[in-house]
Amino acid sequence: MDSKLLQKDVAKILGVTEDCITNWEKNRSIPQIQFFPNIIQFLGYLPYSFDLTTLSGKLKAYRHVKGISQKKLGTMLNVDGATICSWEQGESQPYQRTLQKINTLFKKFSGASFSMDRSNLVIYFAILGALTRRFRRRRISGLC
Repeated sequence: MDSKLLQKDVAKILGVTEDCITNWEKNRSIPQIQFFPNIIQFLGYLPYSFDLTTLSGKLKAYRHVKGISQKKLGTMLNVDGATICSWEQGESQPYQRTLQKINTLFKKFSGASFSMDRSNLVIYFAILGALTRRFRRRRISGLC
């Protein structure tokens, strides 16, 4: 790694234990969504892309940047977490009044950048790899 950071340094930056970093590196576990905001901030960019032309992609991007689960987003919108999953999978669409709530969330969040700016990055390859594996597994298994 370019910056010569140790596991304990990265763990402190991300707010996790050294064991957590070790487990991510050795593919024993994958980062939970609540750690994504710190991981994204550490990397300096989103290590994956979303189709921001669709509601599905916008919902996924919002959740990952904010570090919230489908269940928590569902609570914020007064729907079940499974409903959020259905929207993210493109299986259904929200009602108009719920769509208005979603748009309000996005407007509050509009200052955030979903770009993939890769200039002057510090890349911690193990975390990036763990995140990539997480999304590959989700696509293969069809889980939310």
